[in-house]
This record gives sequence, structure tokens and C-alpha cells, in this order.
Amino acid sequence: MSRSKSAAIRSRLDHPVLDADGHYLELIPVFMDYFYEFVERTGGRQAVADLARREGLFYDERVLGTWAALSEAERRERWVNRPPFWALPVDTTDRASGHLPRLMAHRLDEFGIDYAVMYPTRALPLISIPDAELRQIAIRAFNTYYAEVFAELSDRMSPVAVVPTHTPEEAIAELEYVGRELGCKAVMLNGIVHRPLPDGSKRTDTLAFDSAYDYDPVWQKLVDEKIVPVFHTSGQGWGSRRSPTSYVYNHIGSFAASGEAVCKGLFLGGVTRRFPQLRFALMEGGVGYACNLFADIVSHWEKRNARAIRDLDPAKLDVAAVMKLMAEWGDDRIRAALPAIEAKLSAGEPMPPRLDEFEAVGAETAEEVRDLFVPRFFFGCEADDPMVAWAFNDRLNPLGATLQPMFSSDVGHWDVPEMAGVVEEAFELVEDGHLDEAQFRAFMFDNAVRFYASLDPDFFAGTRIEDEAKRVLAPA
Repeated sequence: MSRSKSAAIRSRLDHPVLDADGHYLELIPVFMDYFYEFVERTGGRQAVADLARREGLFYDERVLGTWAALSEAERRERWVNRPPFWALPVDTTDRASGHLPRLMAHRLDEFGIDYAVMYPTRALPLISIPDAELRQIAIRAFNTYYAEVFAELSDRMSPVAVVPTHTPEEAIAELEYVGRELGCKAVMLNGIVHRPLPDGSKRTDTLAFDSAYDYDPVWQKLVDEKIVPVFHTSGQGWGSRRSPTSYVYNHIGSFAASGEAVCKGLFLGGVTRRFPQLRFALMEGGVGYACNLFADIVSHWEKRNARAIRDLDPAKLDVAAVMKLMAEWGDDRIRAALPAIEAKLSAGEPMPPRLDEFEAVGAETAEEVRDLFVPRFFFGCEADDPMVAWAFNDRLNPLGATLQPMFSSDVGHWDVPEMAGVVEEAFELVEDGHLDEAQFRAFMFDNAVRFYASLDPDFFAGTRIEDEAKRVLAPA
């Protein structure tokens, strides 16, 4: 086998390459057999197995089945969201690598990757199972299965467990299990829970802001168990991303939409203030939305913080002076309405129940806003994402900030046409002059080390990158 360009690039680097988001392609027949065995082994709950057979565990299969069974007219009439299709690689070796962790680990050197953190693919929808008992048992079975699959590959790969968040109690129970029983050090939390409303519609609950529950015990549990939280939630089916005909239309920006919702909720909900030890990662949405979100947060804080908002108090309006200008410069229609306009302006506006909408953040300066946001969040970016350069642009980002993107290959999915090409593609940012070597190192290695080892400095103990990770984590 000829040496890949990615491997050649890696050989020239003075640092390892850490893939913060690779993907395992579960073989559903194998997992389903394991699931039924698990159900029987852990209590013989035949009703759960029967429910799984009837409804299916995998949301994407259920949705695709529903969509495919309808005519085009019915899809438009009901406006049924077009689900993904042809979403897996067809190159023989790449497809097999997605299904076979040992083969994937064997090929990492060919990819130019030293270590990979592996996320599920078909199992992600397990967190969307409506039935609570089925959801919890299916996720417990999958996490156990996943840990077994990757157990012998810990020097090159680390699996990420899945944790449901419909209630804090549900999340805490699974965190204790995956941490204490399976030894997992990172989890993918369901960052969005769609909660039903009385009129039959649903709202998005981002756990940290305007939530149905207090999730502080979950954040504390993460700290206690030394498990880092990752959010990997799609926004397909939200708002305008509901085309009945185009998966591409629905997919573009979908992870960024969910990432922004979760990130904004965690920040404005004061979670980064109350839990300074925690770091959060948001995957597959890139970092462009995060740069924009950070700039928007700073701009809004500067104009609407506890002090600045009082400058907008309608009681400060000089109604008489405004009316004089209306009379002088207004047209006939405005002059005819002067009494009504004056009455409206004089009435003012009621005092809102909460004036300071940044109260939970607790920042006194814009620099404190920056320091409560920038170091706390990490963003998974694929190899072809040019917006990584924006994250490092301290001349453009407010307050000289540089955000924290992490190389996240997404190997195993349709948007990686060649697994051995991801490092080569990422390096184009250096070749084209958008990143220098230090920034490339931060993107390809340092940032991911700092995130995954943020609660447990021994996260990479016993791995191929242990020594280099220790150097990254060592005090300056």
C-alpha cells in the first residue's frame, strides 16, 4: 500500500494528530441481537423487547419508513421532513473500516491520525425514543456494547457513551453507570429535549435556559465523575429545515443551529459561571456560528447589561421635545395624529419582571464575558471547514479572542469521501496561508487534549499520545 499524503504530512509535524470526532457505523443486526440478549440478561423484561420489535429502536429508520410510505402529494400535505439517504461511504475499505473498529485502528496511521475519539452513528437516535423505559434500556445496552467493542483498542481509540437528558434523574443514573461500571471518560449528552405543549406542538428545551427542570445536579455529576460533556445534536426538522423534498436543504446548518442553541443556553443560563471546572464541546456544526454568537453576546451585553439597559428606560424620553419635532417636521398625517402619538408616548412601557437578562452570567465587564465564554467551549470542525481561520483571528473577534476549534474528521459519514484524505485536507489551511503552524497544532491536537482532559488529566494515560498530552497539560 502506497503511503498517503496525510501520513506524509503527519510525519513532518512536531505533534500528534488527535481526531476529536470519528464515527463508528453500527451493524444494526449485530446490535439488535445484543440488545435482546441484554434485556433478557438484565431482568427478562419481555415487554421492552416486544416494544422494540414493534416500534424499532432507530429513529432514522422509523422516519425514513414513514416518509417512503407516503406519496409526494402526501408528503407535501403533511410536510413530512425529508430524512437522510445515501449517507454512508461506498468505498469498500472505508465502509468496512466504519463497521470494524479493529480495521479502523489499524488504518489510523494511514489517515495521519495518532488517536481518535469515537462517536456512534446509528445509535445517536436512541436518545429520541419516546418511551422512557425503552429509551433507558436501549441506551444502557448500547453503552455496554460500545465499551466492549472498543475495549481492546484503548491505546488508539476512546469510545464516547450516550446519555439521555429527558430528566436530570435519567441523566445522572446513566452517568454513574458509564463512569463507574464502564470507565467512560466522555459522554454525548442530548442537548435538546423536545417537550410537548398543551396545543400539541413542541418546544426545544436546551437544559440550561428556561428548562422544565433544574439540570445543575447533572453538571455537578459530570464534575464529580470527571466525565466531559459533548453535544452532538442535529437541528434537522427545526424551523425552515423542514423540506419534504431535500435532505441537503435540511442538513445545511442543522448542527450549527443546535450547537448555537445549546451554547447560548449554557452561557446565558449561567452554567459557565456556576461550574467553572466544566468545559463543553459542540460537534459537527463548525466554529463559524460560534464566532458570530460570541460577537453577538458581547454586543448585546455592552448595550443591555444591568447598567446599560437603564439608558433605554422609556421614562427618560423627553416626550415634549419629541412632539415639538413631530409638529415641525411631520407630514399632514403625522400632525393630524399628534394627540394620539403624544398619549402613546406619555403612557410609556411597563417595567419588565426581569430587567437584567444577563443576571445569571454575572459579568461586570466585557472581558469577564469573554472569559466566561471563550475558554469554556470547544467546537468540532471538519477538515474542509475554512471558518477555522476565523476562530483564530484575534484582530477580528471581539476583545482579541481566539476560539477553540478541534479537528473532528467525521470519518464514516458521507461528507468524508476518502478517510485517508482528512489530514491532507485540513493542512490546506496552512498551505493556503490561513493558519500558521502553531494555530494548526492547536486545531489538530492541543485544543482537543485540553478539552478531553479538562476534568481528568489522566484521560490519555496508556495511549499512544500520553506523553505529548502531558506536555500540553503541564503548567506554563
